[in-house]
Amino acid sequence: MKIVSSKSEQTNAEMAALKAARDEFVSQWGALGSQWGINRTMAQIHALLMTVDQPMTTDDLMEQLEISRGNAHSNVKELIAWGLVRTVVIRGERKEYFEAEKDVWEIARTVARERKRREIEPALGVLRECVEKSREWDSAEAKAFHKQMRQLEEFVSFASKVADQVSSMKHGFAVQLAAKLLG
Repeated sequence: MKIVSSKSEQTNAEMAALKAARDEFVSQWGALGSQWGINRTMAQIHALLMTVDQPMTTDDLMEQLEISRGNAHSNVKELIAWGLVRTVVIRGERKEYFEAEKDVWEIARTVARERKRREIEPALGVLRECVEKSREWDSAEAKAFHKQMRQLEEFVSFASKVADQVSSMKHGFAVQLAAKLLG
């Protein structure tokens, strides 16, 4: 005999499965966060906001992720500074609501731009300074240092320019270009 479940039982089961899948994604995205330059909680907030269909308040984030108000607030502000999250005004509401950018290509472009600004540009500045300082040095060791710094500066500068070009492309064109390069 086949047991037929009611529509509400199916909906409840689907909601439970959705919550479990979302929780797993949020956890994994949090673990990946440190690899792209942000802390676990910041990545988890971003993941949660990416996967919900309505803007959330700080209280919502605190409850869902079981984090403190200060932790939620400071990480949301940092996500806003990165350009990955924006504040949403809901008429008649006094609380602040937040939503994440959901376009995957735009997320990738934003992360690349911010990592360049926060990591690559300062490193490039140090390399350029080292090249300039060591330009006139005469010892063999100093000349080798200068050569190495110049090569590193040229490579990082080139890689930065390539990243700028790729991140400024429209999604479809970038995919076509990647397919040609990898094919």
